[in-house]
Amino acid sequence: MKNNSFLTKVFSYRGLSGLLTLGSVVGMSFAYYLQKVVGLDPCPLCIFQRVGLIGMGVFAFIAFVVNPRKVGARLSLMVLALLSILWSVGVAGRHIWLQNLPPDEVPACGPGLNYWMDTLPIAQVFKEVFTGSGECAVIDWTFLGFSLPQLSVAFFGVLTVIVLLNCYYSLQKTSNP
Repeated sequence: MKNNSFLTKVFSYRGLSGLLTLGSVVGMSFAYYLQKVVGLDPCPLCIFQRVGLIGMGVFAFIAFVVNPRKVGARLSLMVLALLSILWSVGVAGRHIWLQNLPPDEVPACGPGLNYWMDTLPIAQVFKEVFTGSGECAVIDWTFLGFSLPQLSVAFFGVLTVIVLLNCYYSLQKTSNP
């Protein structure tokens, strides 16, 4: 007899894909709230973190809607989602590192990301962003003593665990639809 409980559906490939999609929407909604309501303009590293979160959400949404039957297709979507969220983890880690530099080692503030995108080749934009700037080192918002990049790493870490769990389900022959 097949168990059709709520938890069985949530912890299926499709359920976890939906949860990841929801996580992406919630994360981006919170970023939008901080930007538009609280008035925190995102630094270049914040924007790059958002790119990874959106990428993970897109691949999870495709997995949720299509719900492929073949293990290879399931695993491919989750590997792409994993790479996307690991991108966000890495960028947030770099952001935390910049915020913890001694004040005399913080890079000088440079022009904004929009200027770089308009004037530099994309490879140079990536180099400039990851070199960091003074605006990325500023801690202008905290919650319970944690900076936004620290909270982001925790959130991305939870999403990474869910993606890995879904990779595991992708490899299961008896995975639930």
